[in-house]
Amino acid sequence: MKSYRRSLSAWLPLAIFFTLVPALPCFAGGKKVAPPKPANQYPAFDSHPEEHVSVAIDPCTEPKNCDFFRLPYIRHSMIPVRVIITNDSDSTLDLSQVRMQFIARDGEKYPAANLDDLNRRLFSTKQAVGRKVPIIPIPIPIRHSPIDKKITQDDDDFGFKTTTVTAHSTIGGYLFYDIKDLDDPPLKGAEIYVKMIHTAGGKELFAFSIPFDKWLASQKSGKSGAGASR
Repeated sequence: MKSYRRSLSAWLPLAIFFTLVPALPCFAGGKKVAPPKPANQYPAFDSHPEEHVSVAIDPCTEPKNCDFFRLPYIRHSMIPVRVIITNDSDSTLDLSQVRMQFIARDGEKYPAANLDDLNRRLFSTKQAVGRKVPIIPIPIPIRHSPIDKKITQDDDDFGFKTTTVTAHSTIGGYLFYDIKDLDDPPLKGAEIYVKMIHTAGGKELFAFSIPFDKWLASQKSGKSGAGASR
């Protein structure tokens, strides 16, 4: 199984990440997407009462529940997970170093896909050429395919706008995780692990662990889940 150890800050400008317009709905492909609710109103969340911060997840496993996306990410084994952060403290939070990892039930860690990852999965038919040719004493450069317009449009609608969460506010947006090589069901026993959130003063918050099993249990009991925020 593949292993990733990529810093979020390295790909943050390209990540499909947070929607930071809490007061207004977003529109993508003509679909209305409601702003996120406070994190503790979702079935799967983790709260730190002493730090006054909560983080929730709301995955989408059925295309019909998140058909506001322009492309069928789920059909290509890229699972959308809406991550919601509620900051009930009096201090701004800094996300510039944050890590948000998908931890599978076997303990393997995966970062969120960036735009290049999504583009390769949905559109690439050949592997990029990057190896050396014996006759030529220089490497052949990798030529990256341009990002498909629909991916960049989704990024514009749901993309990360800032690395701060102001006091007494909630933000939320979608991360995409590659579940192609995971055993079915891929979310069972897995979790989203969030670490390296800092206060404006530089203090690091304790890590958040949000099990997908909480969300799965809510689906069985008929509570709101993926796509319910529309």
